[in-house]
Amino acid sequence: MNIENKFARFMRNTGPARFLVPAGLILIIFGIILLGIKMDNYAETVGKVTDVQQYIDHTGEDEQTLFDVSFDYTVEGIKYSGCFDGIGKSYNVGDEIKVFYDPENPHKTTNSKGAGMIGLIAIGLGALSAVGGVLLAVKAFRKSKELDVQIKAAGGSLRVEPLPKSQLTEYYVSYDGQMLKPGYIVEDGARNIVYEGKMEKNALVRSRHFVFTDHRNSVTEEHEVGHTLTQSFNDELFSAKSSFKFDGRNIWDVLHERGIRIQTNMTSKFPNLVYTIGRNGRFMATVETSGKYVHEEDAAEHNLNIPVGRYYYRVWTNETHLADMFLTVFAISETEQTVVE
Repeated sequence: MNIENKFARFMRNTGPARFLVPAGLILIIFGIILLGIKMDNYAETVGKVTDVQQYIDHTGEDEQTLFDVSFDYTVEGIKYSGCFDGIGKSYNVGDEIKVFYDPENPHKTTNSKGAGMIGLIAIGLGALSAVGGVLLAVKAFRKSKELDVQIKAAGGSLRVEPLPKSQLTEYYVSYDGQMLKPGYIVEDGARNIVYEGKMEKNALVRSRHFVFTDHRNSVTEEHEVGHTLTQSFNDELFSAKSSFKFDGRNIWDVLHERGIRIQTNMTSKFPNLVYTIGRNGRFMATVETSGKYVHEEDAAEHNLNIPVGRYYYRVWTNETHLADMFLTVFAISETEQTVVE
């Protein structure tokens, strides 16, 4: 079964909402439960510590030392025993400890009367989370609709049909894997380099400096390319959203402003992923992930068309100027997601 990427795109863009709304509802329910615990009438007394068990909590990001503290306390001459589990303060046997108890049922104890306040805080945070999630979902829906309106205004189609490859010119986009300054090159059928994105300056944190050159038209452009940032909620495939800054702006916003949308099926043409690139709702290119040596079919050791991850692509297009095509493939390769914008 093929999953058209418009659905996957919407699911991914609403990933924060699908996380925040349920989390908000859980917090609200938790807060209501805490508010239902009546502690206003709890009385205070002093207990005496009888036993302390220390342990390390590994459930969080950082290890935390916690204590289970057992104690005895007296209410109206009657001796009771209790225990506070998982508290952060250490006690010694014989120390005094503050105890709050229910006068109607002295066996019920707590070390704090702040459940009501905690409940209100939980409800407030839950409401903010749920509302924020809804607003993010609305924003994602509006963004998708705006892009659709943009295509329709240009007279294009929301679903672009690829042209037959026989009517197009084939190019091969490969990763120029220099260790310190990697980039990309575009070759034609005769193995001539017709376009390239060469990294002139690398940086571990700041943006990298690239020079894009169209060798056929002698056009050179300089660009600042940031490092890839991937956001994921609960590590869901449909929640992973990957991007990088291109001249200080999100690469997908740059492509969208140029009218570019990308279609792909999740299963595509196994083991290759196939992308149909449209500009203003009209066909621009077909892009397939490729093996590293696809254009060296005469060499037996290279006669394998197995994708090696990012970086290698076969492209069929009728474009004369390759700038938009190259930037789109560059964006697909540099980001870390299968389903793209």
